[in-house]
Amino acid sequence: MQKLTHWTHARLAGRIHYAWVAVGLTFLVMLITAGTRATPSVMMVALEQDFGWDRATISLALSLNLALFGLMGPFAAAAMERFGLRRTVLTALTALALAVGASALMRNSTQMTLLWGLIVGCATGATAMTLGATVVGRWFTTRRGLAMGILTASTATGQLIFLPLLAAIVEAHGWRPVVLTVAGGIAVVLGLAALFLPEHPGTLGLARYGEPADAPPAPPEPRRNPVHMAFASLARAVKVRDFWLLFFSFFICGASTNGYIGTHFIAMCGDYGLDPIKGASILAAMGVLDLFGTTFSGWLSDRFNSRVLLFWYYGLRGLALVYLPWAFGLSYFGLPVFALFYGLDWVATVPPTVRLTNDVFGTREAPIVFGWIVAGHQLGAAFAALLGGVLRNSLGTYTVATMISGALCLVAAVLVLRIHRRARTLAPA
Repeated sequence: MQKLTHWTHARLAGRIHYAWVAVGLTFLVMLITAGTRATPSVMMVALEQDFGWDRATISLALSLNLALFGLMGPFAAAAMERFGLRRTVLTALTALALAVGASALMRNSTQMTLLWGLIVGCATGATAMTLGATVVGRWFTTRRGLAMGILTASTATGQLIFLPLLAAIVEAHGWRPVVLTVAGGIAVVLGLAALFLPEHPGTLGLARYGEPADAPPAPPEPRRNPVHMAFASLARAVKVRDFWLLFFSFFICGASTNGYIGTHFIAMCGDYGLDPIKGASILAAMGVLDLFGTTFSGWLSDRFNSRVLLFWYYGLRGLALVYLPWAFGLSYFGLPVFALFYGLDWVATVPPTVRLTNDVFGTREAPIVFGWIVAGHQLGAAFAALLGGVLRNSLGTYTVATMISGALCLVAAVLVLRIHRRARTLAPA
């Protein structure tokens, strides 16, 4: 398989650095991860009707999924250092394909919690934002913000491609063909990654993008236990105030995106008389906008103060969420205005957050520390996914949950301004 990678590099030599091919392949891996994680939101109403489960029961499984998705991040980053990036990614994609395909046979909520909560949560945690940060750190010395912006935008593109299609399949054929379609997509991406994704630039005799061709290779990391590496990085990071500011601001980011809107928006649209296809189409439109917004955010984070960028991103997101309950009552401008502002801002927070993490902790330590910050993101998402379902069951409406989410974003806008400007590095491990 690696011979094909070398052949591809030889064909591209002199025209494009293979770093951008690695970004493209990682984009596909993160895209299928995003599509897989968005799938339960499309199936929520169908599962309620098929099995008689209430929304809180389904939200519990999705909450576990979101929590494990985040908690796997630092261990996945450490595993990539210990066992190799390729091996970690291919193992995770294999487990993901098998779990999603097997879910077509599930008959009770315990099986859903095991497959979609435990296995899918762990597998997607190894192929998401931490993977993107690791690839950017290995392959780039310049244009890091742009590369991370492109990879982060895969979340939006995953929704753009998958949600309307999957919603149409649910409407016409039920939820089981949906999981088989997603499992097939994972298998295709698994094959491409096996054929074309190299371990690092040195595998092809290349320097990182932005380095001179004769630059010496980076010294290899010592082969340490990945669990020890993850917790050792955490032990050093928790002593730095900036870690907690990044952690809690990203907690709010996850609560206001994947956890709340990503999980409950389609069901929320149903409360206002919009069918799942329309709800998924609105999410897909926000995905198109975020594709541009997040890529542009990466470009901006190479040039402007990341703290200020995060202040505007969280502030505008909070205002958009406060506006959302009234958007459904406005006939023409309501939801389009929300989709415009929220869509451009969906995950635009990631490139500046990665940039600040690198500034504070250094490029070698940053991927694992960022994994712990992503854990905060997904714990926030799990909190919002469960709280949204519980409040909807109790109150019969999502309005209170939406207001809480918007208020938290305004708090995050203030928190990020306190992140230290100066770069600091941790003591050596």
